[in-house]
Amino acid sequence: MIDWQREDFTPCGEQFDLVFDALGKSSFAACRSLLVPGGAYLSTELGPWGQNPVLGLVGPVLARAGVRRVMFPLPAGGQAMIVHLAELMETGEFTPVIDREYALDQVAEAFRYVESGQKTGNVVLRVS
Repeated sequence: MIDWQREDFTPCGEQFDLVFDALGKSSFAACRSLLVPGGAYLSTELGPWGQNPVLGLVGPVLARAGVRRVMFPLPAGGQAMIVHLAELMETGEFTPVIDREYALDQVAEAFRYVESGQKTGNVVLRVS
């Protein structure tokens, strides 16, 4: 575990099988040199210009070639997953972290805040 707020982890000189960016504060390009051949960058965010889902789709092909790749967790389970999440929220076992809320007419301000990299949870747009 490396605290991205306290140190730049990219010049560490080590290589890893997996770099997991749980907050979406980095990019595949920044982390590529940290990966061993065949290693993977896993992110929960779309990445710059929405690249992570696209790069994630070609990941299995790249893995067979021993190339460093992106893994992007695509939601699965459809309606059953939504029902399960609703049950977890109702019982209090899952509580989403809401950082800020904006009215729909403040969407530009909301995007600026998200892009600032300062958010610490979800940003919600209220539709009245």
